[in-house]
Amino acid sequence: MEYPLKKNQPVVVKEEKALTPFQVKLRLFLKNKLAVTGAVIVLLFILLAIFAPLIAPYGIREQDLTKRLLPPSGNNWFGTDDFGRDIFSRVIFGARISLWVGFFSVLGSVIVGSFLGILAGYYGRWVDTIISRIFDIMLAFPSILLAIAIVSILGPSLQNALIAIAVINIPNFGRLIRSKVLSVKQEEYITAAKAVGMKDSRILFVHILPNSLSPIIVQSTLAIGTAIIEAAALGFLGLGAEAPNPEWGKMLADSKQYLVQAPWTLIFPGLAIMLTVLGFNLMGDGFRDALDPKGKH
Repeated sequence: MEYPLKKNQPVVVKEEKALTPFQVKLRLFLKNKLAVTGAVIVLLFILLAIFAPLIAPYGIREQDLTKRLLPPSGNNWFGTDDFGRDIFSRVIFGARISLWVGFFSVLGSVIVGSFLGILAGYYGRWVDTIISRIFDIMLAFPSILLAIAIVSILGPSLQNALIAIAVINIPNFGRLIRSKVLSVKQEEYITAAKAVGMKDSRILFVHILPNSLSPIIVQSTLAIGTAIIEAAALGFLGLGAEAPNPEWGKMLADSKQYLVQAPWTLIFPGLAIMLTVLGFNLMGDGFRDALDPKGKH
């Protein structure tokens, strides 16, 4: 039952608490169902990688030749490979390798690429010319061929594959941060910082870099998925992880001759790659929509 207001009774209006910029971006991200789905997929694989020893029913090197190439069953959910090893256990542990390569290769690309991009965009002139030409030369080569060349020089191994993937992605981050710096350095607060005699290093890393993080976050998320594919490609070619490490690309290479006889040996590592990359791509799209100041929300 509603009671009418008495005469001269003050009307109390509840003021909504203002949201912080972070809360606004988070709310926009959570409204994107595909982005949330991608985040759930990525979180699932991260948890599988962290708790792999507790989840995996068998050891990754545990062989039983009497059970080789068995189809999926209650004892072996994803079947067994040509050495009788449990594919489910190896796929779970493979998440550790793929995510490790993806995260740290992109981290290296971000650090080096952002540093070079900031220098090129802020100082311009000959510094910009030299760095930009280096980026152009690197981008002139197909990324996977450049990665193969680097691994061939350094020697086939998982660590060298990580280095190669980090190197081939440096120009992408460098050019991205350069373009952002070119616009940010024209802002009035940067001009004011220069006017009061602030050091270039402080201007670059305290004022310009934090205001250039949005595109880096989006590109980093998308680049992790790409790095996982590149690591799988190098592993498939025998230039990445070495046996018996359960790297997804290496698992595909070892099982390609059993495509007709035992297709599950390829299907499940391939699905793991597909789902992980899909998760990062959906997250990247969600971050782009949430962090884009010009987006229509």
